[in-house]
Amino acid sequence: MKFLDQAKILVKAGYGGSGSASFRREKFIEYGGPDGGDGGDGGSIIIVAEENLNTLIDFRFQQHFKAERGQNGMGKKKTGKAGEDLILKVPVGTQIFEEDNNTLIEDLKIEGQKVIIAKGGKKGLGNVRFKSSTNRAPRKKTNGSEGESFWIWLQLKVIADIGIIGMPNAGKSSLLSALTKAKPKIANYPFTTLNPNLGVASYNDKEVTIADIPGLIEGAHEGIGLGDKFLRHVERCKSLIHLIDITNEDILENYLKIRKELSKYSKSLLKKKEIIVFNKIDIADVENVKKKISIFKKEVKKNTYKISVAQNNGLMSIKKLLVSNVYK
Repeated sequence: MKFLDQAKILVKAGYGGSGSASFRREKFIEYGGPDGGDGGDGGSIIIVAEENLNTLIDFRFQQHFKAERGQNGMGKKKTGKAGEDLILKVPVGTQIFEEDNNTLIEDLKIEGQKVIIAKGGKKGLGNVRFKSSTNRAPRKKTNGSEGESFWIWLQLKVIADIGIIGMPNAGKSSLLSALTKAKPKIANYPFTTLNPNLGVASYNDKEVTIADIPGLIEGAHEGIGLGDKFLRHVERCKSLIHLIDITNEDILENYLKIRKELSKYSKSLLKKKEIIVFNKIDIADVENVKKKISIFKKEVKKNTYKISVAQNNGLMSIKKLLVSNVYK
């Protein structure tokens, strides 16, 4: 399934229907008086958060959304039908911004949460409304008003139990594929993953949602590489797997670079529970691995785990650990 985490759309609420300036015309009734009804209100555009969606792909090819206009009023004091509201469904975790892509309008964090993003135009009044003791046959009526219309940005922050972070080419997509049934693009070059991938891992009848966050490099918080566009996804993950390629020359330096990028983007990211996992132990020298991890642990006082995604080594214990972290 294609993943799209940002979309710019035009929302246009419906016009209000105009009032009617009609008069009662019946046999034997010479002066029937005004009987023009009001118009109907224009339809509004409502955005609703849906649990079973996880991409904004629906907004890729259709960017213009228009609600129904209200019907005009009619004779015999008939009111025009109100325009139908247009409901747009987005994934939970979607943020709505003004056209500048900076001013937040709404953050849809909960299933069923909704916001009226563009209000429909007000109905026009029929000439019945303007009848008075001094004006028995008013010809005045009002037109419906225009509905709100503007461009907005939708931005999705993936909500996952676990986010896999690390340098490009650390094996994040391979790990996601091995732990879940997800089928991300996997290749032996940096930045293979251009969008976050989602998968669900099951263990003991319990499910954990895992997101593979595209590789982060130094300066990512300033938009370097694939940019801070992906750091926002990390914000919504409850815990993090920090995946490190054990074959890299300086694993401590790479680890600290990623931690620095997280810190510069938001200090709150450093408070998330972090599981440090060394990958590719099958192609590294055993003594060299021990030496590297020993140096690493002198600086980083946290538990670490060794795996080989290619050899399916250590993955079951990682899956068990993830489930116990989410369901404790």
